[in-house]
Amino acid sequence: MPGPGAHLLYALSGGAALSRLAAGGGGGRRRFGPHHCAVYAANAFLGPDLGSFAEWLASFLPSASAAAAGDLAMAVVHHPFYYPLLLGLPLAYLYAWLSRWILRAGLLDAPGGVALSKRQCFLLITAGSLSHFFLDHLFEENGHSTMYTWILSTGWWKGRAPINPDAVFAVGLLCICLIGGFLYINRVKHGRSMTEKSNQSFFLILVIATLYCMWCASQIYLRNPPQPAIGEEADLGVIIFLAIYLFLPHGLFVLSMNQKDCSEALDELPP
Repeated sequence: MPGPGAHLLYALSGGAALSRLAAGGGGGRRRFGPHHCAVYAANAFLGPDLGSFAEWLASFLPSASAAAAGDLAMAVVHHPFYYPLLLGLPLAYLYAWLSRWILRAGLLDAPGGVALSKRQCFLLITAGSLSHFFLDHLFEENGHSTMYTWILSTGWWKGRAPINPDAVFAVGLLCICLIGGFLYINRVKHGRSMTEKSNQSFFLILVIATLYCMWCASQIYLRNPPQPAIGEEADLGVIIFLAIYLFLPHGLFVLSMNQKDCSEALDELPP
């Protein structure tokens, strides 16, 4: 399974890339910086593994209650959603305080010279937890994790998959709508701003992805007998996995970005 190095390198490289993109606009509006990266990486690196660490510590204690407590910590903390739900709020207060202290001490730069808020820290903690399991689900338990097994189960592995005309029509129509809609929204003479176009494109993608998943699920779980949704491909599992463990964390990154100019942020810096 992925170790500390893999988790840390994955998190820091993604955070550094987003910091570089956020700094590209210039004008003092760097909205994602080292403080964001540090909180995100800490929770993608150690975060949910606090449950594993507690279980390991409990193994040195002789009492059965300590072992049971360690197992419970592993079950409730080493989880993509339980971790932020149980520990997200207290950790958000802790990281927000650390961000202010580190900034006042001059140890780490920050976009606009402002520390992270508790809301930003909570979003980054949640993103870190999800990113942690992005690697864990794919590369632990010798490839037989529950999530990875489910992803593969949405494919067709009972010999050569038949080519169903209804699948070709449904998937082809959805793909044509996605490409055509994207081109229409982003056409050259469209009078709206790039932000509006991006929002409309994202909404289009969300709608098509939802319809695509509904089609795949109907073929796999509602038909009797089931038939392949689209050849041998496990599209339903892949789309849902990427939506939760890749695109959702990046959406939380965007929500955690600083929204103020450098001059405004400096006025709010605590003494």
